[in-house]
Amino acid sequence: MKKSKLYAYKNCQTCKKAIKFLDGESFEYELYAIELKPPSKKELKLALEQNDGQLKKLFNTSGQLYREMGLSKKLADMEESEALELLQENGMLVKRPFLCINAQQTAVGFKEDVWRTLIK
Repeated sequence: MKKSKLYAYKNCQTCKKAIKFLDGESFEYELYAIELKPPSKKELKLALEQNDGQLKKLFNTSGQLYREMGLSKKLADMEESEALELLQENGMLVKRPFLCINAQQTAVGFKEDVWRTLIK
């Protein structure tokens, strides 16, 4: 059985809440530092499909790097493959926390009610 993966950033309060939630639910996962090991292209593609192809939902739009790169203006004209490459190369651009459950389901950002449904 494939394991679930949680990509998080140690200084992110939302990530800390997600970890506390998953631990409280006794949900087993492998924790990855998103800035060192971003989600794979396959995981990002799955998340994109599960978010109705909306690339913007995968990006950390409030992040400093997103703003510095001017992605709010570039994203609409960006090819899907280019955007996924950018996310896979730089985990700080990925909306976090990013949960991948057994390579079948993803959750981008933490919403307790959504995550509770997904992990059951």
